[in-house]
Amino acid sequence: MEPDELLGRLRDEPRRAAILLDVDGVLAPIVDRPEDARVPDETRGELRRLADAYALVACVSGRTGSDACRIVGLDELVYVGEHGLELDPEAPQWRERIRAFAETVAWPVEDKGLTLSFHYRTAEDPEAAEAYLLETAERARNAGLVPRFGRMVLEVRPPLETNKGTAVRALLGGRGVTRALYAGDDSTDLDAFRALDDLEWGIRVGVVSDESPRGIAEADIVVGSPAELLELLRTL
Repeated sequence: MEPDELLGRLRDEPRRAAILLDVDGVLAPIVDRPEDARVPDETRGELRRLADAYALVACVSGRTGSDACRIVGLDELVYVGEHGLELDPEAPQWRERIRAFAETVAWPVEDKGLTLSFHYRTAEDPEAAEAYLLETAERARNAGLVPRFGRMVLEVRPPLETNKGTAVRALLGGRGVTRALYAGDDSTDLDAFRALDDLEWGIRVGVVSDESPRGIAEADIVVGSPAELLELLRTL
């Protein structure tokens, strides 16, 4: 089915449809320092229009929800952070163990409270950095935590059955939404893609790069950058 025909199912009944989006690498271009990321003004304007038209427009991010809101810059959207862990009542019980593990790692850490991110995009020797973080991942497993590599980052999280897929199901539950689009670019977004199987009509949009896992390129619609995703959003 052609992309315009796929997207037409959302345009036909926007009040029964949701638009769900990752932030980094999807709405905001990837940058060397995560704190420097921002959503372009033209994308922000398009998201504001969509929020007025659709039943739900939400961002599901690895950042905290408050940081995702800062990057996007729109209070009218719904934000779920830390890969859905912000919705899990058991997650706060792991804060101290997560923090204690961070203190054992000789690498700059982005401590988000419920998860840790060890970025190595700016490492002088990326291969040596990855080797060190592979060792760190093994130590995280031995400590009862769950490591997961993404785009030039190692993330460490609690061993809970919570992910972007459970976040998507929680967001859509009780809203009368039967159709949804999810756009993502990394391994954690594959869980969200699978969650759309529960719907009458789900559209998976992959924002691909040289760093993307294979499943992203197998999405229903594939675009090559946040700028190309913006053009897609303009058709909704």
